[in-house]
Amino acid sequence: MEHPKYTTYVLYSLKDHQFYIGYTANFNQRMLDHEAGKTKSTAPRRPFQVIFCEYYFSKEDAMRREMYFKTSAEKKTLRLMLRESLKEIKQIKI
Repeated sequence: MEHPKYTTYVLYSLKDHQFYIGYTANFNQRMLDHEAGKTKSTAPRRPFQVIFCEYYFSKEDAMRREMYFKTSAEKKTLRLMLRESLKEIKQIKI
């Protein structure tokens, strides 16, 4: 069975309480890069918690979903959709 290669993901910063949204073809390596501070846009906002991810066979589909999540309306929708998860994550001590 073939598995989807591309991942669109949403991270939640435990420092600034904002989302970081991205896509990748190697989810595990990308998360290691974020944790190690190797990503310029996220390094000062660490630590992060993965709060949501979706998998796609098509790079174009993953990129389109990433762009959709980055809209203001969708960020509000994510906060509503994930409100119980966000409550639990906010209890994590950094």
